[in-house]
Amino acid sequence: MDFLSGVHFRWAKIPKQELLLPYSTQQKQEIKASTHFENKLFNLQLAAERINGVVLLPNQIFSFWKMVGPPNSDFKSGRTLVGGKVKEDVGGGICQVSGLIYQTCLSAGLQILERHNHSVDLYTDETRFAPLGMDATVAYGYKDLRIKNPFPFPLQMHLKILGNELFLTLKSKENLIFHPLVSDVQYFEKSLKVQVWRNQELMSTSEYQKLSE
Repeated sequence: MDFLSGVHFRWAKIPKQELLLPYSTQQKQEIKASTHFENKLFNLQLAAERINGVVLLPNQIFSFWKMVGPPNSDFKSGRTLVGGKVKEDVGGGICQVSGLIYQTCLSAGLQILERHNHSVDLYTDETRFAPLGMDATVAYGYKDLRIKNPFPFPLQMHLKILGNELFLTLKSKENLIFHPLVSDVQYFEKSLKVQVWRNQELMSTSEYQKLSE
């Protein structure tokens, strides 16, 4: 049950047996070098393991935090944003998993119920791993990533890390059409706004503050 809305949801789960789904597509992102690289890699691996194999039946909803659980002592400290400022906190870096899931599912036509962009653009062209406007930050207790399967057939997510790359495979009973996502970026003195379009339909508007020097 969602306690804010009072609505009962059918949550996606990891099945006891592997589903035989004939269609699949794979997306990947580089895990960029950083001051907390080893800790981030550990956190990404742990989050990926907890999500790996999750199945979304028709009308079921994937919740990042319902799958991953609270970022407790199982996770290591890494870079994170708190109140618009860069800090070190347990679970830092796992938003790369939620971001890759968001970008893939948005392109595949799934229904995005909840997604939040970062409040500050932390990256340069060299350090950016996700396109502007296609990130999905998560903060336990108040910022989740929730995605609904609108199709009349099941979907399954597989996540893995190989070397310095994060892979997401989205499997399906029927072939999915992946639509290109187009970004329109507007730059201002201290901020920027990014609109993301899919098939000429506006999917999201994200606003970021520029990182102070």
